[in-house]
Amino acid sequence: MGARIELRLPAAQQAVVDELLAKATTEGWAKRLFDRDTSLWTDDPDVAADVADRLGWLDAPAHFTLQIPALEAFGDAAVDAGFDSAVVMGMGGSSLAPDVLHRTFGTVEGYLDLRVLDSTDPAAVAATVDDLDPLETLWIVASKSGTTTEPQAFQSDRWAAVEAALEQRDADDQKPGEFFAAISDPGKSIAAIPHHDDLRETFLNPPDVGGRYSALTYVGLVPASLIGIDLDALLGAGQAMLALCREADASRNPGLQLGLVMGGLARAGRDKLTILADDAISSFGAWAEQLIAESTGKHGVGIVPVDLEPARDPGAYGPDRVFVALGLAGDGGGQAFARAEALEQAGQPVVRIELEDPIDIAGEMVRWEVATAFAGAVLGINAFDQPNVEDAKNRTRALLAAADHAPRDSNAGARGSGTADDDHAGAIRISAHDADSLAQLLAPTLRALQPPSYVAIQAFIAPSATADERIAAIREALAATGCATTAGYGPRFLHSTGQLHKGGPPTGVFLQLTSDHPVDREIPGWPYTFGRLIDAQARGDREALQAAKRPVVHVHLGANLAADLATLEQAIRRALG
Repeated sequence: MGARIELRLPAAQQAVVDELLAKATTEGWAKRLFDRDTSLWTDDPDVAADVADRLGWLDAPAHFTLQIPALEAFGDAAVDAGFDSAVVMGMGGSSLAPDVLHRTFGTVEGYLDLRVLDSTDPAAVAATVDDLDPLETLWIVASKSGTTTEPQAFQSDRWAAVEAALEQRDADDQKPGEFFAAISDPGKSIAAIPHHDDLRETFLNPPDVGGRYSALTYVGLVPASLIGIDLDALLGAGQAMLALCREADASRNPGLQLGLVMGGLARAGRDKLTILADDAISSFGAWAEQLIAESTGKHGVGIVPVDLEPARDPGAYGPDRVFVALGLAGDGGGQAFARAEALEQAGQPVVRIELEDPIDIAGEMVRWEVATAFAGAVLGINAFDQPNVEDAKNRTRALLAAADHAPRDSNAGARGSGTADDDHAGAIRISAHDADSLAQLLAPTLRALQPPSYVAIQAFIAPSATADERIAAIREALAATGCATTAGYGPRFLHSTGQLHKGGPPTGVFLQLTSDHPVDREIPGWPYTFGRLIDAQARGDREALQAAKRPVVHVHLGANLAADLATLEQAIRRALG
């Protein structure tokens, strides 16, 4: 099992870590974690009770090893039933873990193709599901609470599609629930999922596992069974790492060591944890990003994870950085360590982690869960709550409740008129500017930037390869500020980095992108469309950021996303010229 971790830190940073290594060893931090000693994080009895109810992830690899025969039987039965695809409909940890596993391993021949639906943009929903046969696809609702808005909206859309397909084919002997499964918690959580009693299968997770710590529970393992991953090897890698993380000597404990680097250097001012990963395992960064950001970003402190940032000259990074290079041994690796070498030469602190095999990604998930828990202890915060997440959700609910009583255009689904005009009031509209005039508007904000500020691009637009490229180009243009840049698609990031944005260090500057919806999409049985939903989510988050006194620049794009993003990139380059 690839557990090798190597610290390559300048003397000042090494001294910070050495002090923490000695403290953690003397005070028995590793044993205290596995003993569920909540005093690692708090002395408050109420907070301690909450923490105690969130440590079930420590048992997950062993617990779910016992479920492997049933999981494999479920995957094989789905193949035998004629399904050729599966779609996970979830958010945050419920969607990111399956996405990492599929992007890393693909689908074994003879098993199901896997897609993840975690965007409420109507164009994104259409691109993910409309080319699939509703009756040859297994639709998986993944929601820890059962009440998460997005998975319920996706389920409503797909339930209606399955009903229509059954009616069209006169399949009176089949029911829609045969094409659905759900992953949730027991009790009121699973009961909140519509039609829960009629579904093909329901998988109930231990309730003491938080969503972002749930990769090696049913959240990741059910999709893994459908794409043919070797579950014994996957959970074996997780169990092996967990055993190593029991080591009392902090300098030999792979999870504790990483956590002390993360927390200690963040506390010392290097709070931009920049992840470099070889291409074959590059999707891991998005999962680690949500784990770290939501766990540590609160009460004005936190670690800002920086994933997939375009490379800069090694000397162009600010003094607020720490780099973690994830390399894959053999022919699949090399890129991350090559970049790390140049950064070390430039005097930046670097952590190198080498995986012997892609299956060790499960071990990394455990290592980073342990590390994040310990980083929270170093920072003096509860690593298992998310106190600022509900603000944006509540604001969104209020906006949508108001929409419930607004007049509806019967053609909204076709023409996109379900969007409320005031959701974009005050936005800089790309259609009203060329690159020069837009640059003049952006210059005052952009030219004032310097580390330790960071720029977060919040793209409430349809994800695509083209959008990825254009957003990367925008991040490259923003490198002239010297600041770290992050990027996430909304509303997915609301369930990951959204907590950090509002509760973490007050150093973020937020570039929110929204767009037109030339073709909107009804949510069957709901009083608003997907376009109205994502626009309300963007506005709710924008208002929450503003209430937290975080600067937001709202840019509204038109129907031609690629062209408008290119204009925005040009404007940023000119503003910083």
